[in-house]
Amino acid sequence: MTEEAKRKYIKRTQKDYSMSLKLHVVQEIERGELGIKAAARKYGIQSHSTVTNWLRKYGNFDWEHQTPSYMPKSKDQKILELEQKIKLLEKQKAFWEHQAERADKKAIFFDMMIDMAEKEFKIPIRKNSLPEESNTSKQRKKKQ
Repeated sequence: MTEEAKRKYIKRTQKDYSMSLKLHVVQEIERGELGIKAAARKYGIQSHSTVTNWLRKYGNFDWEHQTPSYMPKSKDQKILELEQKIKLLEKQKAFWEHQAERADKKAIFFDMMIDMAEKEFKIPIRKNSLPEESNTSKQRKKKQ
């Protein structure tokens, strides 16, 4: 190695690389933009085996069965998934409509209870006037 190359070379460990760099390198390789050795050279990674380890850890390739774990879905599969999502959203909508209706009924019930308590005990429970302004908001208005 020349002296200039020796000065530029820095021995690194796995811990020196950020997670975002690892994932970026894996994505570039999986998209076919770079090979393993080219990625190691481009990003200054100490060895191509380091990149291979990242591919095993963070990639979409099933290394045990040697098949990609992401398989493109057919139109029928996509349609079925979308139909399931629609059903789920309809169920959620019905649930939240029921919750809103229930909350409205509770509010009506509590109003009736307050009315009954006011009549029976002959005391005003509800405030008839608007709440007074705080001292800080009064001071702000005076400054303006």
